[in-house]
Amino acid sequence: MSDPDFVVVANRLPVDLDRSPDGGQRWTQSPGGLVSALEPFLRSRKGAWVGWPGVPDIEVEEFTDDGLVLHPVSLSAAEVRDYYEGFSNATLWPLYHDVVQPPVFERRWWDAYVRVNQRFAEASAKVAAQGATVWVQDYQLQLVPSMLRELRPDLRIGFFLHIPFPPVELFMQLPWRAEIVRGLLGADLVGFHRPGGAQNFLWLAGQLIGLESSRGSVGVRSRSGIVRVGDRTVRVGAFPISIDSAGLDSLARSAEVTKRAAEVRASLGDPKTMLLGVDRLDYTKGIDLRLKALHELLREGTVDPAEVTFVQLATPSRERVEHYQRMRGDIERLVSRINGEFARVGHPVVHYLHQSVGRPELAAFYRAADVMVVTPLRDGMNLVCKEYVACKHDQTGALVLSEFAGAAAELTSAFLVNPHDLDGVKRTLHAAINLDPAEGRRRMRALRRQVLTHDVDRWARSFLDALDG
Repeated sequence: MSDPDFVVVANRLPVDLDRSPDGGQRWTQSPGGLVSALEPFLRSRKGAWVGWPGVPDIEVEEFTDDGLVLHPVSLSAAEVRDYYEGFSNATLWPLYHDVVQPPVFERRWWDAYVRVNQRFAEASAKVAAQGATVWVQDYQLQLVPSMLRELRPDLRIGFFLHIPFPPVELFMQLPWRAEIVRGLLGADLVGFHRPGGAQNFLWLAGQLIGLESSRGSVGVRSRSGIVRVGDRTVRVGAFPISIDSAGLDSLARSAEVTKRAAEVRASLGDPKTMLLGVDRLDYTKGIDLRLKALHELLREGTVDPAEVTFVQLATPSRERVEHYQRMRGDIERLVSRINGEFARVGHPVVHYLHQSVGRPELAAFYRAADVMVVTPLRDGMNLVCKEYVACKHDQTGALVLSEFAGAAAELTSAFLVNPHDLDGVKRTLHAAINLDPAEGRRRMRALRRQVLTHDVDRWARSFLDALDG
């Protein structure tokens, strides 16, 4: 196959290499919003994807999967520990999520981050055709744009950040703040979910690097500016990401998912109201807050445990990190406490599943749920709330959504809530549970108009049009 003229570079490939106890290997789809958002678009472009296969200390040759060229980048176990679990997820992740947990600034982790970013840049330079477009994704690879430009100045380079970009005062805590900004300025276009992130970055480029910046507009539905780096112009913009809403809508209408949704309701005892949470198990997602709110509603008698069932799907995440292990234990104890106080034999109030769920099964849970509860303390966008809306073609259901998810700016017909306000979460949950059906249909129609119109293809095209422009 000739060198691809469109390349996505991300920490993970869209497929993971799984090793079985008997030594066998198989590829499975990677979890996470980035893959579900980008993969359908990229497959239609017949491009290439550069990323880690999910297993340390293994060399995998480039291969093709359904027309998509996959170029694996190897990481050692030490690099997974220092670059990924360390700098990416114990330094950048908490710093970019409003310091919900204190970030750790460890020099060894930074050195690994630089080394791994260089390896990704070299792999991308090797894969891309002359004059190709390379789209670098997310916080793990913020140095790649400048490194790649050094290696391949002929390339058109875009970067998109899938998590929030922090307020200036928080970002300035980072010892390597100037290096990160310089790394991003290697791109021709730097994209964020929200205009505030773009403006924060523009200010930092001026203050930390001393470059000339000006505000303007670029791209579809974007408010942004430009930064002049030597003889280059770097555009900075906001591009709210979305989902394959038409595909999910079609899947949710299928006979298989319709049948399974009815089975889910029946297995729960056909409750009057089914509440649903779907999250990666992470301290930013506010899982404990929604459980505490439900617990208080039950204790006060505001909610009848015989009529309400809550299902929490928690995808395993970073299980080797001590803080995540503690958080999982705390949540499981809270689930046990609620069920210990309010469950009946054979009828727990909270059903907690710490496991990954396939796409058809997830669509069935969305179809079955009366109230979707999405309460992150901070989230770049949050695609779960959009997936729920895309699956509710019968226009039933209510969405409770944190004000601090990027999606709140678009999904204004949801029940918006401050997740730090426990009383506010309780009031909002109670309102959603007791929602008048006509009012619910009005809200859901508005939500579906937004989600079905502004899909992942529109997001990607708006970014790439701005990059080409």
